Amino acid sequence: MIQIKLTKRFLSLALAVLAVIPASAQECYMVMEAHSGKVLLATNSTTKRPIASLTKIATAVVAVDWATAAGKELANEELTVPPTISLVGGSNAMNLQPGDRMTLRDALYASMLGSDNLAALTIADHVGKQLVTKRGKGTDPVAEFVGEMNLLAKALGMTDTRFANPHGLERPGTKAYSTAADVARLSVYTMRRNALNFIVSQKTRKITVKGPEGDRYFTITNTNELVGEEGIHGIKTGTNTAAGPCLAACSELKPLVRDKPDGSKGVTPRRLIVVVLNSPDRFNRARGLIAEGWKFYDSWISNGAPVKERQREIISVPIL
Repeated sequence: MIQIKLTKRFLSLALAVLAVIPASAQECYMVMEAHSGKVLLATNSTTKRPIASLTKIATAVVAVDWATAAGKELANEELTVPPTISLVGGSNAMNLQPGDRMTLRDALYASMLGSDNLAALTIADHVGKQLVTKRGKGTDPVAEFVGEMNLLAKALGMTDTRFANPHGLERPGTKAYSTAADVARLSVYTMRRNALNFIVSQKTRKITVKGPEGDRYFTITNTNELVGEEGIHGIKTGTNTAAGPCLAACSELKPLVRDKPDGSKGVTPRRLIVVVLNSPDRFNRARGLIAEGWKFYDSWISNGAPVKERQREIISVPIL
């Protein structure tokens, strides 16, 4: 009897301690299967918090969607580094200077693989200028671009997300946030884009920056340590003091093939999206969640893929 009372007491104390842990100290994650939308694992998945460079996923999507709509080739569309890069601060690994030029494709590699903030700003400035000109506005091009990022979030049902810039750096007077669940939605949408699916799956990529003294060449290494491991194809890392270490990852297995009653074959594609926010050991955490997620998914499929509460169990990402 005494043992039971002590156990209950300590359990109550533990729950009380957990209740007062601030959101900034909590690990958040979401694991879902992209094609079915099935939520497999989740903890604090709707907690709003900074997401650092995972912001660049939205930047890349808006840029690629713009290029597709405008009939632009990523390898041919040339961007000019704007003077406003001086306002960004932080590292400048490629020593980008105002007036330097690179293709949109190379800027996407620098932004998505190397997480280069200045490349992300250059993308936003270039696309934003095109949007401002087309719409006959006099607004700041980067602000116009960020507006498109927020429109994308709204269209995808990312109701707990607000973007404030294209790179994810924390800035005084700005408030940006998202959730593990919303980043999972964005990741599902991103991996439907063949160009981005290919870009984020690369371990390294050589790019060219054109300057007044000639071309400069760089090899960009993917900051996502999981890329290259079996079945893992991306997608993006992020970290800063406010956000902590973050990761969005994608794992794919061969489609399930089964015989249907009419004698035809049924094919079920399999793509797992894992998002971890504020996880000190984000790569190993993601590895564990991927293994656990696939185990859960296989069990769900073998039991006939039952859904009791669709709103809670399924995330539907629209095809825009």
